[in-house]
Amino acid sequence: MLADSDTRWKWGALTASRIAADPHLDGYLLRGRATPTPRQLEEVGVRADSLREVTAVEFLRDMGGEGPAPGTATPDHLAGGSTGRLPDVIVLALVGGGVQAMLHGLAHAWQGRTRRPLIVTGYVGVVYEKLADGLLLRHGADLVLANSRQDAERFRGVYRGVGADASSVVEVALPFLGGAAHTAPHDPYTVVFAAQPSVPETRAERTYLLDRLVRHARLHPERQVLLKLRSKPGEHTTHIEELPYQRLAQRLGPLPENFQTVYGHMGEVLDRTDLLVTVSSTAALESLHRRIPTAVLTDLGVREKLGNHHFLGSGCLTSWDRLDTGEAPEPDRDWLARQGVAADGGYEEAFDAARDRIAELRAREVPAPLAPYYTTVTAPGYLPGILARHHLAPDGSPLPGAPGVDKAPGAVRQVVRRAARGAYRHGVQRVAPVIRRMGEL
Repeated sequence: MLADSDTRWKWGALTASRIAADPHLDGYLLRGRATPTPRQLEEVGVRADSLREVTAVEFLRDMGGEGPAPGTATPDHLAGGSTGRLPDVIVLALVGGGVQAMLHGLAHAWQGRTRRPLIVTGYVGVVYEKLADGLLLRHGADLVLANSRQDAERFRGVYRGVGADASSVVEVALPFLGGAAHTAPHDPYTVVFAAQPSVPETRAERTYLLDRLVRHARLHPERQVLLKLRSKPGEHTTHIEELPYQRLAQRLGPLPENFQTVYGHMGEVLDRTDLLVTVSSTAALESLHRRIPTAVLTDLGVREKLGNHHFLGSGCLTSWDRLDTGEAPEPDRDWLARQGVAADGGYEEAFDAARDRIAELRAREVPAPLAPYYTTVTAPGYLPGILARHHLAPDGSPLPGAPGVDKAPGAVRQVVRRAARGAYRHGVQRVAPVIRRMGEL
């Protein structure tokens, strides 16, 4: 399994455990701006039998049967490595461009093979933007997992709309749904705001949400009010967070005693949650699955940019003013069913179709070659740029001088890479906002 962020690592590893019985999981982390830190990996709570941090070309070399280069330097918090044996299934838990690059790179690496691993990919959560772009970049995988009936219908519609094969789309559910159902309020009654790294984006909107959360804590001193954060300053997740709530909170002065910032596994936080509040986080689906009252805020409008338009018809759309008066939304059962949220507890069979499809494809004597929709014929002005970002030529072969082509990175290069990543994150969270504000003067 290859992942490029903490959330995709969680999705990919849990998906692997759902589609295969007792799988041996060799994990790879794609080196980049969002490569998870040791703390983030620990917080996700998903373990692999082996784990390596690699470039795209290093991963392709391993999957091409060559194994890791001699003397490969691996960060201290990663252990193990490739067994040298090709896996039965490869889960690509990457952004769309990363999936497309790996598909072309693997197609090149496997030329002439009569057997190859099956490729599985999909989405970490709610798909509310770049539907066509993201889907077509994932086309070519053997299975493109859809987390709900609604998504499966939309995905097939996009593929058929461009004349591409839609048989790869398989309906499943989010692999991390689970946990005990909410049956009664806790003592104290606990309200959790699930923050998102990039929704909303502006300082004014993020400050507004934080102000309202703190105000709710002051209005209800009998309640515990938690701000659930995904990452600490300096860490990155799937999306860039330029304005961490931790730093915004420092400017608010003394906070009420019943207000607290928390990290950790979302499932463990939900264990003590009586009301989940968010703008559009996938945590809302986890909460609804457990029958926890869930509020999707309309305070900043219902906008595609925010992603809360995905919850139209859910019964969960509401505002802080209503929550302050004690209202709790009631979800629409038909909407839940279409979203793959099994609030009635029926979830055990959600991945049967994916397992059956994998068994069917593996039974074929000679699997079909990887055939993405995007080629140098269908997208000659787009595909080469996607591949070049991962140091691949238009035919999927490594470009000259690509990291990992000739030799493994030494210890000094590893240190330089980590320093560069830290400088990048500092620039995003500290320098970029200052420059932006100066430009607005």
